[in-house]
Amino acid sequence: MLDSVLIWADKNRGRWLEDLQQWLAIPSISAQQSHDADVAAAAEWAMLNLRGIGLTAEMISTPGHPCVLATTPVGLCPLHAPHILFYGHYDVQPAQIEDGWQTPPFKPTKKNGALIARGASDDKGQVHAHLAALLAWREIASELPVRLTVLLEGEEEIGSLHLRTVMEQCKDQLKSAQALIISDCAQFAPGVPAITCGLRGLMYYQLDVQGPEADLHSGLFGGAVANPANALVEMLARLHDGQGRVTLPEFYDDVVPADEELRRQWRNLPFTDAQFAREAGIATAFGETGYTTLERRWIRPTLDINGLWSGYQGPGAKTVLPAKAGVKLSMRLVPNQDPLKIAATFEAFIKQITPPGVTVTLTPLGASPAALTPTDSPAMQAAVEALKIGFGQDPVYVRDGGSIPVVGWFKQMFNLDAVMLGFGLPDDHIHGPNEKLNLDGYYAGIRTAAALYDLLGKKLQDG
Repeated sequence: MLDSVLIWADKNRGRWLEDLQQWLAIPSISAQQSHDADVAAAAEWAMLNLRGIGLTAEMISTPGHPCVLATTPVGLCPLHAPHILFYGHYDVQPAQIEDGWQTPPFKPTKKNGALIARGASDDKGQVHAHLAALLAWREIASELPVRLTVLLEGEEEIGSLHLRTVMEQCKDQLKSAQALIISDCAQFAPGVPAITCGLRGLMYYQLDVQGPEADLHSGLFGGAVANPANALVEMLARLHDGQGRVTLPEFYDDVVPADEELRRQWRNLPFTDAQFAREAGIATAFGETGYTTLERRWIRPTLDINGLWSGYQGPGAKTVLPAKAGVKLSMRLVPNQDPLKIAATFEAFIKQITPPGVTVTLTPLGASPAALTPTDSPAMQAAVEALKIGFGQDPVYVRDGGSIPVVGWFKQMFNLDAVMLGFGLPDDHIHGPNEKLNLDGYYAGIRTAAALYDLLGKKLQDG
């Protein structure tokens, strides 16, 4: 039956693409209140599409943007089919032509083998590959190979503000899921499909330093009053050593070493530091001594300045001793590092190194745990086989330096490990102008999704 579904999926490529273009044309920008109606329209589009596949779909209201929840009704799958949960998001980042777009961001445009539009890769295009695959199954087989729950949210781009509440509200429908599928990632390179088996976590802080009540004349008071800008840079300089390592006490104690076989595979990937430097717009790669660039991005924790401010910023000179200074800091954490434990260590360390004459206020702005998915589970093996069917090549296992908080939430609440396989490319310009999705990857993604649900139906039922 799968062969027939794959043939049908290939024959209907134009139809799937036209369908996706309709969804991408809705400017579902969750961060901008002026687009609230568009976000709701994109949710309704998804709900109606899922109903068209035959699923029972509804919108779940939140104090912000709605979620869409769809489930397989009785009779649409084999009686003892395993239960699979698919998660994605339909909201997108802000975009306007003035940002540097070559084409209108919400007028999907085909160019050089890609579809250019906001949300094409992150995440509407990848979600739609699954929707198209499910519809192909329904039209050829009249049923789906698994019992499916689809959960799509409209606030991923603004921090998934209400998703945990929805997950709690729907826990009776979600708790029996045997596998979690997410396509909000990418291939490693063109023609090199990948499974993301690990994500870094996050601990984010704002640190504010207060000195005098107001800015002071640097000649009259300089040298006699503690300067909060000087104090701040002194503290920041103490957060790393000369080898690029973070100096927080016990910061590395719980770091799990990466599997040596995986590290060997990564060294054989089509990747060079020179290529990375070109893409990043830098002269040379940089980082912790003793690790490759990929390892620094995927398996090592970091502490980075994200924003830094103090004193006079205008043209010319203004000789003041600033009253305030501040910084935003992100810590990317790896498996086994507890964000709350790291937070406590960080706060104690900052208190210890604060110079006299200033006061420091620390404000936590977000936290999520790292995620690590075992590669030997039946669901992961199904993903390996599905990607080989879809792309015609064995996938590689990779990690991702970014964070997807929902992955940790599903693990904490339902003990579900996420199978993360993406169809985009690293150069898709997600969050930037001219976001794209290569059509070869999109069509291969539809084939992959079609095969994945068939293989999950067999492997999880056998297990």
